[in-house]
Amino acid sequence: MKLTDLVVRGLGLLFLAGQSAAVPPPLGNLFSKHLDLSPRSDEAPSTDLELTKRGPTCNTPTNRACYRTGFSINTDYEASFPPGGVTRNYNFVITEIDNWVGPDGVVKKKAMLINGKFPGPTIKADWGDTVKVTVINNLRINGTSIHWHGVRMLNNNVNDGVPGITECPIPPGQSKVYTFKIEQYGSSWYHSHFSSQYANGIVGQMQFEGPASLPYDVDLGVFPITDWYYGSADQIQHSLIPPPGAAPPSDNVLFNGSHVGPTGGGKYARVKLKAGKRHRLRIINTSVDNTFTVSLVNHQFTVIQTDFVPVNAFTTSSIFLAVGQRYDVTIDASQAVGNYWFNVTFAASGLCGVSRMPFPAAIFQYEGASSTALPTNKGIAPPDSLCQDSTSFVPIVTRSAPASSFSATPSNSLDLNLVTQTWQGQQRVYWKIKGQDMNITWDEPTLEYVAKGNLNFPNRYNVFQVPSANTWSFWIVENLLGVPHPMHLHGHDFLVLGRSPAVANPFGISPRRFSSADTASLKFTNPVRRDTTMLPGNGWLVLAFRSDNPGAWLLHCHIAWHVSQGLSIQFLERVSSIPATVPLSAIEPNCQKWTTFYNNSPAKQFDSGLRI
Repeated sequence: MKLTDLVVRGLGLLFLAGQSAAVPPPLGNLFSKHLDLSPRSDEAPSTDLELTKRGPTCNTPTNRACYRTGFSINTDYEASFPPGGVTRNYNFVITEIDNWVGPDGVVKKKAMLINGKFPGPTIKADWGDTVKVTVINNLRINGTSIHWHGVRMLNNNVNDGVPGITECPIPPGQSKVYTFKIEQYGSSWYHSHFSSQYANGIVGQMQFEGPASLPYDVDLGVFPITDWYYGSADQIQHSLIPPPGAAPPSDNVLFNGSHVGPTGGGKYARVKLKAGKRHRLRIINTSVDNTFTVSLVNHQFTVIQTDFVPVNAFTTSSIFLAVGQRYDVTIDASQAVGNYWFNVTFAASGLCGVSRMPFPAAIFQYEGASSTALPTNKGIAPPDSLCQDSTSFVPIVTRSAPASSFSATPSNSLDLNLVTQTWQGQQRVYWKIKGQDMNITWDEPTLEYVAKGNLNFPNRYNVFQVPSANTWSFWIVENLLGVPHPMHLHGHDFLVLGRSPAVANPFGISPRRFSSADTASLKFTNPVRRDTTMLPGNGWLVLAFRSDNPGAWLLHCHIAWHVSQGLSIQFLERVSSIPATVPLSAIEPNCQKWTTFYNNSPAKQFDSGLRI
């Protein structure tokens, strides 16, 4: 089979040769349905969750850099945050439905929903507040958890929400309360970290108010974009066990939980713009597998934040988003009143995602324009991303790592590869980092080992210790295959010191390992800082983070199918300081409930434990 017919995306990705990255043409009456992006009724908090009125603020449309007295865009949120915040309470009830009619009008074999909705409620809070979420598991036979993507969780590792690492899963019929301080601000998302549940719908957004690097008039709120699969996540993952494990394209792409479907159902997401005003849009890639380039016909994006890190305003015609990445942008509504396509395109190689929906798009509508007409201008396809995010952004609060402390050694070099091996008589595909695929045990999380004073972790836990406090830890990730990966670190923003250049066909070259000659290309003074970035195919990536947060923090590929096959490690940071922040009493009660349930459960772990 030719490469044009089959592109191997780690586990393999079948796609139709010659799919175009062009923007959508008018689709005719078949898809002439629309969705108004106004606040959803299910997102409005109930009386006990009503947001309290914010206190005095200097944050105005003409001065977004100021926030509170003594707190502005120049404040280092890792050093301080506004005092006197309130507690925002939310209740999440997780249920499942078979043969659920999805938002595009097509039946999904299994849906797992939060409060009966997809996506789940948007958590809203102010910088300095506390968020408390009670998660009630009403699934039939599966455990669950919620991870708060990008939230630092300083001295609060036990609330990070990763079964087998920071907690035991929440068993059916039980609940857990997650509590965390809003020390950062910006936009993010949350999702289950148990199995591949978030591919079935256990996902939602977070919006934390704070200062911004550019004035704006209207906040349009969060705008999640996700791939969508009609099959259940566990069925898809089971199909990927034997080699070559060809992962399917996504069946659709949803914008704020909606899109047209192939049978004519569903609606376009429609975003309202006010002519002459500047709008803030919080774009989030909440996908399972797909990365995207987004563009808005005849408009520019001005990026003001990457993940939770405010940056100097940077204007561009398109943005590439890896799985898990967020970009807060402003859009000037300076064009003629009308309707405009907001387009999603894919890398031409197909190596970082493809969909059966050939032209995913939303509609941005000026006030006064038709609410039923489709845009007529298809626009121009943006440049091919080559599956790589930009490193041109400049954080406003500077953070620099000492170049003199950096060296490339076997101990800080993490090679990543794909292997096939036999397990229980069956050939299976595994991703390994430094020769080991992760395979944790749900009822023996890493933090329980630490709380009991036992550091004899099984090799399959893939633990790397970072013992020293408040020092820079450098890591070189080397990809020995042509498949790019979105790498996400829990508990930290990392510095992206450098990476090998993007190439159009990484399968056509030999693995590029980091060498001493590459050191000169690294940027140690205020480089891009975020919690998710792309590892190039057959290339290298150099990251750095400061050991200022005790805990067991996961570094993993955010493609659900890959982490299911073991593509993750955990950094055990400042282990001697962890017991003071994580008493055994915070872990053990739920672990006992989980063990009792699991002993008689028909659903048994068969993969890494982080995805099924």
